[in-house]
Amino acid sequence: MTRSARPSGPVGIFDSGVGGLSVLRALRAELPREDFVYLADSGFAPYGERGDDYVIARTRIVVQRLLQNHQVKALVIACNTATAAAIHLIRAEYPHLPLVGVEPALKPAAALSKTRRIGVIGTRGTLGSAKVRTLHDSLKDQAEFVLMPCDGLADAIENDDAAQIAQLCARYMQALGPFGREEGQIDTLVLGCTHYPFAQRHLALHVGAGVHMIETGAPVARQTRRLLEAAGLLRAGGDGRITLLTSGSQQTLEAAAQRWLQLDVIANSLHF
Repeated sequence: MTRSARPSGPVGIFDSGVGGLSVLRALRAELPREDFVYLADSGFAPYGERGDDYVIARTRIVVQRLLQNHQVKALVIACNTATAAAIHLIRAEYPHLPLVGVEPALKPAAALSKTRRIGVIGTRGTLGSAKVRTLHDSLKDQAEFVLMPCDGLADAIENDDAAQIAQLCARYMQALGPFGREEGQIDTLVLGCTHYPFAQRHLALHVGAGVHMIETGAPVARQTRRLLEAAGLLRAGGDGRITLLTSGSQQTLEAAAQRWLQLDVIANSLHF
């Protein structure tokens, strides 16, 4: 695979569901000439409430599928849980594959926060992972991080359940707060799941206008560009075609792509 990779090949993007579309949005803005193949493993979600062994097994299957069937020249694991559980294994198994993962943006949040009190929301699998614990421990002297697992929120976003999204955002933000710019208040909120940017409107109702919300799409897109350039795989021209794949509901992925990215693309259903 590695030796046959060409600049004309697509970039693969993988998430447990539709949340990684927030990363695809940033990638399209950064790399408009690139073709992208987006795979939502919705038929086996949610990852964030499963064990590491499950997530690792699914990640390996998905990566193999994208490489063999779609000849992706690079891969973005646009899922915090899969990144935390499996990216070190994928790097070892495919050492020449340009590979980008996502992780909660604790370091940028620490640099931005004035009150030095930062809220971090994510799935239970992500926030409980060794990768995030190591990152958290490395920054403990820079800020206080308040971690809040948001059980059910990614699933509610996946299903576009507005009432449930609103209810869960209210519950978790009330438990996480208080928010504000005064001492002891949280002035920065890290969105530690790629689904959560699509709930930003609901979150904003509870954190207030003065609180920074940080997601990872733009930094991931910039890193993807750097890796493609370094490997000589950056595409010089192209129309930026999008292929959507899902192991779950085609209609759910199509509707999410239309709603959040204004993409009118038919999704292909997979059984694997």
